[in-house]
This record gives sequence, C-alpha cells and structure tokens, in this order.
Amino acid sequence: MKLENKVAVITGGTKGIGYGIAEEYLKEGAKITICSRNAQEGVKAAKELGKLGEVLYLQADVSSIKDNQMLVDETVKKYGRLDIFVANAGINDPDKTHYLHITEEQYDRILGVNLKGLFFGGQLAARQMVKQGQGGAIVNISSVNAYLALDSQMCYTTSKGGVSQLTKVQAVALTPYDIKVNAICPGPIESELMRRVGSDEQLFNTVISRTPIGRILTNVEGWPCSWPAMIPILCTDSLYTLTAAEASRHSRYRVTRRLRMKSMRSLWSWRKSRGGIKGEENGVAESRHDYL
Repeated sequence: MKLENKVAVITGGTKGIGYGIAEEYLKEGAKITICSRNAQEGVKAAKELGKLGEVLYLQADVSSIKDNQMLVDETVKKYGRLDIFVANAGINDPDKTHYLHITEEQYDRILGVNLKGLFFGGQLAARQMVKQGQGGAIVNISSVNAYLALDSQMCYTTSKGGVSQLTKVQAVALTPYDIKVNAICPGPIESELMRRVGSDEQLFNTVISRTPIGRILTNVEGWPCSWPAMIPILCTDSLYTLTAAEASRHSRYRVTRRLRMKSMRSLWSWRKSRGGIKGEENGVAESRHDYL
C-alpha cells in the first residue's frame, strides 16, 4: 500500500470529490481526518469510510484559522503526527451572480473557503510537518476554471486562479523542508456542486463546450475510483521531487511548473515516460495533455 502508516487531513472529505479521495487514501493504508461544516453529514460519512480504515471526523469551517488549527491539533493528538494535507473543501455561488452585482459578503464567503482556507490550512499543516522534520505533502484541489473565464462564477473562478498560484509559491517556500505541494484541477465531475451548475442549462452547455470529452465524468465511468487514485501517488516517497505541479483529469490546457533543477530532472524523466514533454527553458517545463 502506497500510504501505509501515513496520516492525512482531507478537508471537505464527507462528500463528492473529498469523499472519493478519502476512500482512496484508506485503501492505500492511510489514517485520515475528514471535516465538514455539516456534522450530521460528517458523522454518516465517517461511519461509512470507517469500514475501510481508521477515520476521525471533525466539524470545522476551513475559512476559520482557529478551526484549521484545531484540525491539525486533533489529528496529531489522535494519530501522533501529520504527513499529508489535502485542501479539498470548496464552494461556489449558487445564485450565479453577475460581476456588477456581487457583494462583499459573497466575495468574502467564497474566497474565505476556497483560498483563505487553503492558504492558512496549508500553512498550519506545514508548520506541523516542519516540526516533525520528516517532510510531507500538500495537495490543493483547484479547478480547470482557474484557466477558463466563467462570468456566472466570478468569485469561484477567481479563487481557483489564486489556488493555482498559491500552489507554486507554497512549493517554493516549502521545498527546503522536503514538503512537496501539488494541485489537481478537475473538470466537470458528477457531484453536488456540479449538479447546481446543471440546473442552469446555459451555464451547463458553456461548461460542456469547454470540455474535450464533451460530457461530465460520472460515477459509472470511474468516479470516484478514477482520478482520485492519482492523488495518493502525489504523496508517496517515490515522487518526492515532484512539486509545484498541476494536473487536470479530463481537460486540455497548458501546465507550467517552476521547480528547482533537481526536481526538474526527475519530473522531466517522469513526464517523458508518459509522453508530451514540449520543452524546458530556464527551469520551466511545459507540457500539454488531455489526460495525466
């Protein structure tokens, strides 16, 4: 098992993408902490996931620094350490408000969860990893909408663009401590969040028109067992030099990675084995894929 005896915190791990990630981590031998704002939902998810391994559920709002510190503290209290932090929790704008009418409250609420939560959640997790002195891994769940303009989700897409840049600067800051930081940028996936998008036919058609496979990835086609299986790999010792990378499951886009040259050589060999390396210049590798 890839993550045997590793300890991971997965925010928003009670449903959708987060739940799928939690399943994969447990299958790979990790002990996990999951959190959500809805306690009833969280207790139910923890009970189901507990059939696969050791699970701790904590009610938390990731936009609160205090709650993020509690996640780290309670995880260490139960398991004795923290090796992996998966910043998955995220929300969008259910009202699909136009830019001209977005309020400060809407902005603060969405970016508080989607960007502030990742910024300080990752920071507090990294402090614990540094204290342990054995490295670690942070995985940020971004979105292809970090690169695509969706005017009905202004705050959401803005926050995800921030997550992509945050991932790169986190990686640079934490490389000296052997903590690797990477991001996953999912396209449309069958989930509660995507069902809200699907309720608006025009918005749904816009999203699908920008997706090369032309449809949503469904449960039957491999979710949650398909691309969440990538995420444990990002946290294994075998890819210890892969950092500041972004991966999309089923959308075509350009990925730019800025790494130390030691990491660059390892990444170059790994990407070349999968095909698609375009070039390397001044420590930056660019590659284009439909799938990673």
